[in-house]
Amino acid sequence: MKYLALIVSLILLAGCASGPRYDTSHASANHDSRIQFVVLHYTNASQERSLQLLTHGEVSSHYLIGDDKKATIYKLMDENLRAWHAGESQWQGRTWMNSSSIGIEIVNPGFKDTPTGRLWYPYSEAQIESLIVLLKDISQRYAISPRSIVGHSDIAPLRKLDPGPLFPWKRLAEQGLGIWPNEQAVARQQTRFETQLPSISWYQAQLARVGYDTPQTGELDVATRHVLAAFQMHFRPSRFDGTPDAQTAALLQVLNQTK
Repeated sequence: MKYLALIVSLILLAGCASGPRYDTSHASANHDSRIQFVVLHYTNASQERSLQLLTHGEVSSHYLIGDDKKATIYKLMDENLRAWHAGESQWQGRTWMNSSSIGIEIVNPGFKDTPTGRLWYPYSEAQIESLIVLLKDISQRYAISPRSIVGHSDIAPLRKLDPGPLFPWKRLAEQGLGIWPNEQAVARQQTRFETQLPSISWYQAQLARVGYDTPQTGELDVATRHVLAAFQMHFRPSRFDGTPDAQTAALLQVLNQTK
């Protein structure tokens, strides 16, 4: 009897170890993908160092685009896993975007400061071509909106500058992988704003409509300047000093009219 009791106990334990059984005959139609955004970065490190940091460091990313001749696309983890690439962040009201985004790092040194000013490093043509292929694949599989393809500086403007002013946002937008304002419409609006600039409250509200986490203080505070600079770096990379001028107002107006 002792042996029989032991066998029964082992059978019961085996049943518990296998986990519960589920009835899957009633599947819910009320769901969507966890992945709703793509966030683009530069690594500020060499390819070898980037691979080391992203696989054995405190940060991670789903993909890395190398700076070798072929701009190799490294898949570093499954897309369903949460990578630690965004940090404290917000876009379109969504916070802590690690949980809702795919991170793509591009090997690029970023910038260096010199006696004559800050010098930014360009991306190679091969890197941009690889990125476009990758973004098209991700966007199609998850139905990612062009407005949901953003840079680290867009979602964390007080902390981050990547992917920097030399990143070709306009070229990506032409491929349906981002947004870009109609330049003729911007020129028309700019003429109107040159006679009188909007209030700071207007700029703050318009930045929030685009997606930026923006103070609504009515004052040109430090945080608002950082957000303005991030917006300018994305849509007017020739000058991103955080100054609320007529061209910035026109860019905001046109972008928000074409939603």
